[in-house]
Amino acid sequence: MVVHLVKLCVGVESIDELAQYFSSEECKKARKRKGLKRPDEHAHWTRMKPKRLEEVLDGGSLYWVIRGRICVRHRILRLDDVADEKGNRYCAIVYDPKLILTETRPRRAFQGWRYLEDEDAPPDLADQRAALRAAQAEADLPPKMVEELKSLD
Repeated sequence: MVVHLVKLCVGVESIDELAQYFSSEECKKARKRKGLKRPDEHAHWTRMKPKRLEEVLDGGSLYWVIRGRICVRHRILRLDDVADEKGNRYCAIVYDPKLILTETRPRRAFQGWRYLEDEDAPPDLADQRAALRAAQAEADLPPKMVEELKSLD
């Protein structure tokens, strides 16, 4: 049985901003600092390792909440035990950097990560290229207008 993880994308205002981050120098430095050498991997470090490890690794994804909505995911590749330079232990959620846009779902703020059951996960959008273009256009609109437009659905 597959289970996913959901996490707040803190400091990111749009899908376009998240996509731009992955091609930035800041991201390259973070990947190097975290010891990632393969270009097809990125990682997010978290303090708690999922106890439902087998279910997460059975095809799970990391779903991101941006501005109160689940809207994008990454396929999880593995969960690594890591430590920082001070010796503090973490779990690295290693994921494929390819953004997969999903139908949006509202999600309240929370700390850390949460499990997301497979049946509750939003489906992927059919036309990823068109969805990314729409997300890029949306990034240019005032946030309040975007919220009003989404509430019309």
